[in-house]
Amino acid sequence: MARSTCSGSPKRLKIKILQASTSEVYGDPTIHPQPETYWGNTNCIGVRSCYDEGKRCAETLFFDYLRQHNLKIKVARIFNTYGPRMLPNDGRVISNFIVQALKGEDITVYGDGSQTRSFCYVDEMIDGLIKLMNSPEDFTGPVNLGNPVEFSILQIAEKIIELTNSKSKIIFKELPSDDPRQRQPDITLARKVLNWEPTIHLEDGLQKTIKYFRELQ
Repeated sequence: MARSTCSGSPKRLKIKILQASTSEVYGDPTIHPQPETYWGNTNCIGVRSCYDEGKRCAETLFFDYLRQHNLKIKVARIFNTYGPRMLPNDGRVISNFIVQALKGEDITVYGDGSQTRSFCYVDEMIDGLIKLMNSPEDFTGPVNLGNPVEFSILQIAEKIIELTNSKSKIIFKELPSDDPRQRQPDITLARKVLNWEPTIHLEDGLQKTIKYFRELQ
């Protein structure tokens, strides 16, 4: 089997590299909100484990390269991000709800909708990633990047129906296996080291996102 060679590797060029990790490394958390020191509560053989464990493994490999080769790394644990230019069929909750609402279709909520998520507008996420890459070299992360304001999935569905003036009805289906009940970042570290925290209210971000999806129709 041929060995892959990459002339532009971060190790050879001695440049910083970003690992875009995820809040999914925390699994279905038993600590709320989730700080970076929390090791998580994941089902390593569950239906969601391919993504969860893949990201956990990626973080491990990054820190191995830091220890063995002194590779300059930055690890961001990204919480739910949304905004214009999302794909209509990407399967994310906000894009799903907006597409269904604009078409007047039933909005599908899994479980009773009481499970919570924290949504960060894309512009603010980009700002956080830039600040992370420009942070001191001895700050590797992992660092939580996300909006600490928490909403239930049912609240999101109701808000999108209101903002789209849709006649869609909310229907409930069985909650998928291992779906986290709560998800909220503790961004104390991001505030302290990166001087970063989101300020865009969910309703304002949703209006911009809905406008984008309307223009796609």
